[in-house]
This record gives sequence, C-alpha cells and structure tokens, in this order.
Amino acid sequence: MELVNKVIGAQLSLFEKKFGDSVKSTNHYLLNHIMKFIIRRKGKQMRPMFVFLSAEIAGGINDASYRAASLIELLHTATLVHDDVVDNSMKRRDFFSLNALWKNKIAVLVGDYLLSKGLLLSIENGDYKILEITSRAVKEMSEGELLQMEKARKLDINESIYFEIIRAKTASLLSAACAAGAYSATADTAATDRFRSFGEKVGIAFQIKDDLFDYGQDNIGKPTGIDIKEKKMTLPLIYTLQHADAATKRRLIYIVKNNSNDRAKVDEVIRCVQQSGGIAYAEEKMKQYIQEALAILHTYPETQARQAMEELVNFAINRKY
Repeated sequence: MELVNKVIGAQLSLFEKKFGDSVKSTNHYLLNHIMKFIIRRKGKQMRPMFVFLSAEIAGGINDASYRAASLIELLHTATLVHDDVVDNSMKRRDFFSLNALWKNKIAVLVGDYLLSKGLLLSIENGDYKILEITSRAVKEMSEGELLQMEKARKLDINESIYFEIIRAKTASLLSAACAAGAYSATADTAATDRFRSFGEKVGIAFQIKDDLFDYGQDNIGKPTGIDIKEKKMTLPLIYTLQHADAATKRRLIYIVKNNSNDRAKVDEVIRCVQQSGGIAYAEEKMKQYIQEALAILHTYPETQARQAMEELVNFAINRKY
C-alpha cells in the first residue's frame, strides 16, 4: 500500500508512540509487561488507517484524530482479548493469546483495563462525541455476537439476519473508525454520517471476504471449514441452503449440526457450496457493497488521500489472509 504509506505513513509512526503511551500503567509492572506483548504482536492497524484517511479527507488530521485512532485501537484490542477468552483460543496471529499465557482471569482484567483507558482518554480530552460514536459500536458488536450465538442453536439464519449480524458484529467498529476520524477533523454531522455509512459498507464487504476464505478461494495457509466446524452460517452457505432441494438442505443442516468435526463431511459441505453458486453470489454481494462505499467516497474531491482510501479498501477485499 504505497500510497497509503505516502499519505499517512508519518502519522501512523507517530500514532505508534502515542498508542504505546496511552496504554502504560504508572505503577504496575505486570500490566506494562503485558502491554508491551500486545504492542509487539499488533496486526496491520487497518482501523487506525481508516481513522486517519477519513480525517484527512474530511478536513485534516489533528490531535483529536490521534486520540480517535487510539480509542478505536484500544476498544478493538480489548474485544479481541475478551473474544479469545470466550472462544478459549490459545493463539492469535501465530502468537499465544493472553489467556494462554496468563490465564482467563488476567486476560479479562486486561481487556477491562484497555476499555477503561479508552474511556479515560476521551473523557480527559473532552472528546465526548467520539466516545459516543465508539460506545455505540461496542454495544452493537455485543448485540451482533449474541444474536449470532442465539441463531447458531437452530441454524435458522436467513440472509437478512446474516447481514444484521455482520453489520453489528464486524462492520460497526470500522464504521465507527471512519465516523470518528471524520468528526475529529470537522465536527460536521453530515460528514460524520457519510463516513459512518462508508465504513459500514466496507466493513460488511470485509466480513464477506472473511467468509469466502472458509471455502478455499485463496491459499491462506490455514484450514478451510472453520466456520462450518463452529456452526456459523455465512453467506455462501445461506445462499446454498436457500437454493437447494429439500433433501440436500436437510443433509447439509444435519452435517453442520451433528458432523461438524468430521473432516470428510465438512469437505462435502464445502464442495456443495462451491458447486451451488454460493461463492459467486457472495463475491457479487461483496462487490456491490464496495461499489456503494466508493460512491459515497467519490462525493469528495479526488485527492491523494481519497486515492489512498480507495487503495486501502481494495487491499481489504483483495487480501489473501
């Protein structure tokens, strides 16, 4: 992402320092040791990129933009820590998870600490609107996760419920990142709402891309069928079930419910989805959301920042992992 680095590379470097400062504890060695571990294993930092590019397009990056990026990253990191505890995950991005190294109790408390640091960062600087934007996202993420768990029991997720789940569970935080970035640059409600909608559409497309990975559309170096094993109803499978004959539908649902740990049966489901047109349908939906997102972005003048945002969006949906 050469243009992204050209436009906001310096800001991302400064953000690294500011984020490191924002998570420090003044008098707790263990917390600081864990925070260093978290910072070392951080991912691509896509959400701070969306914050900074949204701010730059909307009016220009300022101190509030750095705080918005830090708040988004603090909340995102906290939710990942808590997710690993809930899912009993021992690894994340080829690193041991916090709960694997320090057990669940410490991991939960560290997640709470990160949330509190984000709240204090906003309150101490009077960033109340940005705090409201991000708090709504956390609420929606929790609701989306709970709705998915509720529906997973009966596997009765249709397409509209699927989009409701991923809008809340995944897209809400990316939507908040874009909205917070825009608001930090220009306290304009209309601009904030435009970027919120832009981020939501990109976030939905991002999740569909993740769903497609599960069906082996790219060589990403990890097993396919993980969502099926976890009884998650994703768009390619939902489409397949909606268009299958009654006998095939019953068999697929039975496999997901009762044989999700049988590799051969999971492979059968994957083949059925691939042959039914479920992959092509999901890809078309993903492209549709990206087109809608770019239509919003193109209401702003063409600048290097806008071009960089398009580059970031294309990276998000064309990534191989």
